[in-house]
Amino acid sequence: MMNNKKSGGYSRRNFLKASAVATAGFMIVPRRVLGGTGFIAPSDRINLGYIGTGKQVYTLLRNIGKVQETMVVAACDVDRKKLAKFVGEATQLNATKSGHPVTAFGDYRELLAQPDVDAVVVATPDHWHAMNVIDAAKSGKDIYCEKPLALTIDEGRAMVEAVKKYKRVLQTGSMQRSQYNFRQAADLVKNGYIGEVKEINVSVGEPVKQCDLPSMPIPDYLDWDRWIGPSLYRGYHPILSPPIEDDKWAWWRGYRGFGGGYITDWGAHMFDIVQWALDMDDSGPISFVPPEQPGAVEGLYFTYANGVRVNHKAWGQHNAIQFVGTEGKIEVSRGALNTEPVGLAKQSPKASDKLVYHADNHYQDWIDAIKKRSKPIADVEIGHRTASVCNAINIAYELQQPLGWNPKKELFDNAYANMLKGRPYRKGWDYQDF
Repeated sequence: MMNNKKSGGYSRRNFLKASAVATAGFMIVPRRVLGGTGFIAPSDRINLGYIGTGKQVYTLLRNIGKVQETMVVAACDVDRKKLAKFVGEATQLNATKSGHPVTAFGDYRELLAQPDVDAVVVATPDHWHAMNVIDAAKSGKDIYCEKPLALTIDEGRAMVEAVKKYKRVLQTGSMQRSQYNFRQAADLVKNGYIGEVKEINVSVGEPVKQCDLPSMPIPDYLDWDRWIGPSLYRGYHPILSPPIEDDKWAWWRGYRGFGGGYITDWGAHMFDIVQWALDMDDSGPISFVPPEQPGAVEGLYFTYANGVRVNHKAWGQHNAIQFVGTEGKIEVSRGALNTEPVGLAKQSPKASDKLVYHADNHYQDWIDAIKKRSKPIADVEIGHRTASVCNAINIAYELQQPLGWNPKKELFDNAYANMLKGRPYRKGWDYQDF
């Protein structure tokens, strides 16, 4: 992450020049592609750069590192302690392969300018996703971006257009799509095994709220201005960016301007499966109705054009989905798949069933898509549509009034709601510049 000022002589203008050179040359078609066929040699390596080295990154490092053709060559963070720890662990991982060194950067744009970086893993706070992804696409890099894909609806649409323009492969970190429980649930719902779906209940936590944390002294190892990046400035607090010694999840996730509360944190997983099961990956709901009582943190519902209603409420299981149909019920989470009738949990598909995309390994699926120049299981449009559902839920909770939504035009029927589809950026940053 980086601020809007020059750092070490490296400005956004320099980055844009470097990007233009890259996209005009070999980086649109990666150096590893053979003879225009779109496939790479099995022995050829995919070099990765990691942008953001907080707690989540180690799950990604372990899982992506198991894909043998990957190698970590670079990493970036504004927290020098976290960056140093990651470089050490990535170097150890590399030692099990060919022992490639890992170069550290404080400015993600310097990482993107490295010609030996083929793809990037974006694990920054949500307020950075749009700039990281769009600049990566402009630099000719393929991308794995943590969920939720975007902090706002308008940012998400821009990310889709940039990835398409520069012909990049993007995998959203909605890895539940590559897990049996959720794939089985989606196939059962999609093929009518519980009859006509009447209602869906999604149990995730509360919506986003205004940040009310007091400002505290900035640690000397952290460049706080760079951490803020394109967002509106506010003072440092360790809840937003915990020191490396604190193993808790950073709770920038809960505050407006940086995250979207549990609605986008866990909701980006659970509402994603709803979209998948209902075959709405290129669309979305048509209305959002929040509860009437001010300050309520659950009770909103949204509906699709086919009449299916989705309720945001605690229905008995935590971080889980309940599909209610005319002929049965499915309850699914990471740890359980319960069905009525019971046998549906292990139901084998019929020859006539139209099945969802099947991937058993979310990370291998991304690498395979890079090789084939194809869409992975959770490509950029899918990630954007799911994030849009989550962001629209937060908007409806905030405005406390029903909202109509046109998923084709991506517009609300309310002028104030449409203003909240985006957010202000600080001077020097522009996610629409691609």
